[in-house]
Amino acid sequence: MRRTKDYLMESPDEIVRLEKKTDSEALRRQALWCGIKPGQRVLDVACGPGKTTSILHKMVQPGGHATGIDFSQERISHARNHYGGKSGIDFFVRDFRDSLEDLGYFDVIWVRFILEYYRKESPDIVGNLKNALKKGGYLCLADLDYNCLSHYELPPHLRDILPKIMVRLDEEYNFDTYAGRKLYAYLYDHGFEDIEACLMAHHLIYGKIKDHDAYNWMKKVEVNAPKFKDLFKRYPHGYAGFKHDWTAFLHLPRRFTYTPLILCKGRNPGSD
Repeated sequence: MRRTKDYLMESPDEIVRLEKKTDSEALRRQALWCGIKPGQRVLDVACGPGKTTSILHKMVQPGGHATGIDFSQERISHARNHYGGKSGIDFFVRDFRDSLEDLGYFDVIWVRFILEYYRKESPDIVGNLKNALKKGGYLCLADLDYNCLSHYELPPHLRDILPKIMVRLDEEYNFDTYAGRKLYAYLYDHGFEDIEACLMAHHLIYGKIKDHDAYNWMKKVEVNAPKFKDLFKRYPHGYAGFKHDWTAFLHLPRRFTYTPLILCKGRNPGSD
């Protein structure tokens, strides 16, 4: 299994990227669909720098509790310093592939933009998280589908190379470009009941690009594209040419970019 040092998006700027890209209103809408409400005990899996846990914490008040876990000590320290110190919210360094029994049982476990980084382990991760749910508790999975591939109108060189980059990420770095469409099956295979699915847009970018979207997409390129230098041997001006073309495309107001987000939730019929 991959461990901390192998997280695909790991970089010195990852805390900043995660903070910038988290749309608070969109997250609240998704959490409401998943059934987040006051009084619940909620686990935020791979909580990063803690912004999502903080939002969930507010949603379960009064009387609820939000726990954020992440395998990065740096991100958990940031979360504690910026979002901790209040009643009903805690942050712990944990690997969600390991037993979480010391944290107790939860009414809802929230897993957003995580399984796409763990293609091979995803079924086992879902099974492990089920063990931390109360009887009747819900596991909520949310991930992108057809990730990074829906753009119009890409120049020919970009249109040719982007799918090749995503294939290499899947094959060599355990990424899952098509994670979203698999979530229902994960819940079904682990015996969850009352499973529901919802499809909505995550990225929907047209006209002038927002600063946080431009930052997020450029960080994806800067962190991952250099891993495959061989792909750029025939690209005009190599990787530098690719980065220039991608930047120019993002800032074209005619450009249209979207990524579908799939949410699935299922009820645990098992015993506490």
